[in-house]
Amino acid sequence: MNDNLELVHLLRAVTVEFGLRQAEFAARNSMHSTDVRALICLLDAARAEEAATAGLLGTRLGLNSAGTTAVIDRLERLGHVKRIRDEYDRRRVLLRVEPEAVRLGWEFFGPLIERVVGVLDGFDVDERDTIRRFLTGVLAATDTTTP
Repeated sequence: MNDNLELVHLLRAVTVEFGLRQAEFAARNSMHSTDVRALICLLDAARAEEAATAGLLGTRLGLNSAGTTAVIDRLERLGHVKRIRDEYDRRRVLLRVEPEAVRLGWEFFGPLIERVVGVLDGFDVDERDTIRRFLTGVLAATDTTTP
């Protein structure tokens, strides 16, 4: 098999495994898999210091406004997300992941994250830069909004 295709197949296997873990987390916590992806998007936005709005979430998940509202409503009912008014623009509603949802996520995904970090610890700085460049390129290649 072509060396490049072998890497593509390994990457696919990793994404399948991550998807299975997300589905298991969703099932254990009475959530839909889209709810888990929504929480990930909101946590990523918080890490990037982006305003987490329904519009941002809908765009990232590829949902229309009704679908986005349904996801937010489910997450709010479960106590995982809270709607809060933007302190700078009171007309805008922001979404915040609640601490209990973060705790549940770390409880479930923490050991996996620690194992992955352990694998990365086996690579030197230049190798991690190469991995980062590869994953960034793959992420860009999956972007269907650009030709």
